[in-house]
Amino acid sequence: MSDIGIIPVDWEDRFDPKRMLKERLARAKEALKNSDVDALFVFRTEDARYLMGYRHHLGPAFIMGNAVVVLGRDKEPVMWNMDYEQCRQRMPWFDKEQIQPRANFRETVGMKRWAEQVEQFVGSLKGKKVGIDIWDINMEKAIRETFPDTEFVDGYQSVLMRAKEIKTQDEILCLKIANAMTEASLDKALEFLRPGVRECEVLAVAWHTMTAMGSEWTQCSNIVASGPYTAPYRRFTSDRIIRNGDLVIIDIGACFNGYYGDLTRTWVCGNVKPTQEMKELHQKCYDALFNAAAKVKPGVTNAEVFDAAYPYVLDSLGHGAGVNPWEAPAFSPHSKDQPVVLKENMVFNFEPYAGKPGIGGFRLENDHIVTKDGCEIYTTYPFDERLVIDLHPLDPTTGRTR
Repeated sequence: MSDIGIIPVDWEDRFDPKRMLKERLARAKEALKNSDVDALFVFRTEDARYLMGYRHHLGPAFIMGNAVVVLGRDKEPVMWNMDYEQCRQRMPWFDKEQIQPRANFRETVGMKRWAEQVEQFVGSLKGKKVGIDIWDINMEKAIRETFPDTEFVDGYQSVLMRAKEIKTQDEILCLKIANAMTEASLDKALEFLRPGVRECEVLAVAWHTMTAMGSEWTQCSNIVASGPYTAPYRRFTSDRIIRNGDLVIIDIGACFNGYYGDLTRTWVCGNVKPTQEMKELHQKCYDALFNAAAKVKPGVTNAEVFDAAYPYVLDSLGHGAGVNPWEAPAFSPHSKDQPVVLKENMVFNFEPYAGKPGIGGFRLENDHIVTKDGCEIYTTYPFDERLVIDLHPLDPTTGRTR
């Protein structure tokens, strides 16, 4: 489903948050059951969101301990977080014991005291194997002292990512809504774009639009790069004044219900015709984007998809998306050494690049879902038609905007 409202109603099957919570946790339990791991220690805030629906206030830096979840085999998850009183009040579907006061990991003693509580909920971990999603050298000493007879292994790639790589119907709806919010924000930014404004002013319009629409956070600090900053590509926004005829790369992403949109377009500022060299470079990037999409279907590997876009990539062609903006699968030059087979309902973004200093750089990005026999491109925003020489058959959006 797509192009439907975002508020659950009684007359249409829409996003169902309770169903999503139930199905995500079931997938995580199943992934744990299918592994050789007995329990998970989860420290990433987005993983706490995935397992228990905990909405963290987010920020520019990861803080160990702000949200911690322990999931034991055949057990219900238990969470320690900084908003535990609010969570107990607002998340009544959990037992009171499943929501505990924050584990203060800023001090080593806090890590040890938390570790001493864990076995109260999951039982003895002596002789057991515990998977951890992110490791901290200060945490390691305290945990190994508390659990001297426990083996600690990777729990992220081997367990959590196996649960998260296939999206549920409600996760896909969240991703589509986040993408629609992102497209609306890009449209406002392009409407504002004109000679004489600064990159940061263009970004402010996009950021305001996303926030006003209910975006919880953004996919990154967001990028508006113009003129010489497009080749070589510089991935942040500055106070540069954009001039008439400049190329402008806008790479932004809204967040809906913990899920991230991600969209990039390159535009010519002002009512100016691009040069032939600009159009040719844009076409290479544009074709690489859709050639990669054309390769997608169940059974194909990420390496094969990467090759379909090569050489018009930077260090990577793209990445998965979910409660983390950068999930599996990855699409990089290294994919051939450890290929991942694509499966139905995997979701990812492709963002090829073509550029040449003195002419300009072009980055374009669409979002994709693997379907039963191919892929759905759920990004619907058109490209700057002044830059498109030949319309790709997979692009139904461009060439009808004026």
